[in-house]
Amino acid sequence: MIFVGGSGATDYADDPQALSLAIEAQKHDKILGAICVAPVILAKAGILEGKKATVSIFGKNELTRAKAIYSGKDIEIDGKIITGKGPAEAEAFGKTIVEALKRQ
Repeated sequence: MIFVGGSGATDYADDPQALSLAIEAQKHDKILGAICVAPVILAKAGILEGKKATVSIFGKNELTRAKAIYSGKDIEIDGKIITGKGPAEAEAFGKTIVEALKRQ
């Protein structure tokens, strides 16, 4: 399951259905990805606690509040969780997702 960023992503950070989808994907050991500000959705779902993750500067406080390990890297991989910093990293983020899917 991949959550894309952009201004609309913040609308889903508190959406019960989006949070539930993320939690269910994790329970079923699926690849979870989020880029730009969308990693905040994973943080609010409780998925990033103790996990390395990155996010746009606008979501850094949310990640640290959720006890994620903010790396600040362009792309961060922690197990099956893949996060990307922003639009400039979109191509690398997509390639990272494809490689992770190939390994499944």
